[in-house]
Amino acid sequence: MNDPFNHRQPQHWLKCTIEIDDELADLAAAFVADITGKGVEQSMAQPDTDSAGTTVTCYLDNDEQAPDIKEKIRTFVKQLGKVEPVIRYEEIIEEDWGVNWKKHFKPAHVSRRIIVKPTWEPYQAGRDEIVIEIDPGLAFGTGLHASTRLALQLIEYAFTDHKAPQNVLDVGTGTGILGIAGALFGAAKVVGIDNDADAVACATENVAQNRVNQVMSVSGADLSSQTAPFDLVVANITSDVLTQLAPQLVSRVAPDGQLILAGILAGKQGLGIEQTFTGLGLKLLASPVEGEWQAFLFAA
Repeated sequence: MNDPFNHRQPQHWLKCTIEIDDELADLAAAFVADITGKGVEQSMAQPDTDSAGTTVTCYLDNDEQAPDIKEKIRTFVKQLGKVEPVIRYEEIIEEDWGVNWKKHFKPAHVSRRIIVKPTWEPYQAGRDEIVIEIDPGLAFGTGLHASTRLALQLIEYAFTDHKAPQNVLDVGTGTGILGIAGALFGAAKVVGIDNDADAVACATENVAQNRVNQVMSVSGADLSSQTAPFDLVVANITSDVLTQLAPQLVSRVAPDGQLILAGILAGKQGLGIEQTFTGLGLKLLASPVEGEWQAFLFAA
């Protein structure tokens, strides 16, 4: 992927660091969290350092409202103490997080037949192996996370031990890795959808990199726009979103089709997913677990 920002400009933030007495840190943190609407970090001073008290760190959108928010922060923090507060700002420009993965992301077997490799690493495919080339760009998903591995393993199972799906719907496609797997296994049509523009841009390039763009399309379309039934529907999202989308997901599965769900924590979440989707008429075929993660394969 040459430029992950070719579809938009990188985002800019202001990193705000406040040095404040320990007993005032909670009040300052609560105020900046409320005024910025973002998370706040607090860290105590370490021994043998020049810092005193607690450091409160937050982030502001670097836009036209930033000067006003900065002044409100300064005024509030000054009122808490008797001296002018020590507040520092640093501009942070969004970077391609995938760059940081490059030294750790190596070709890896994620199932019996599937190898996931970064676009910049060489790999000689063995007999019967399917190689997926991925550049994560600004989207999450290299295939190395347990939830993605479980989903890929179930996709291989769906194409191996069942009537091979002819069309696949990948909901929340991310890097496109699950849909690409379906295309490489022989699906005639794959549709990838995601409501994140970064993911759509990333998946589109990965589809081209794997030379399946004649089979797989990627867009920001909503799930409700996908009216045709699919032989295989895959969704690696989060348990709460899967539960919310459950009726729509089930209605997209063709008769005798299959549904693969991942991104679910084993235990209470897994039990909830099983009850929800079997309650909608699906039959559970498999529910593998890796570490704390669980995936599900259902049949219509």
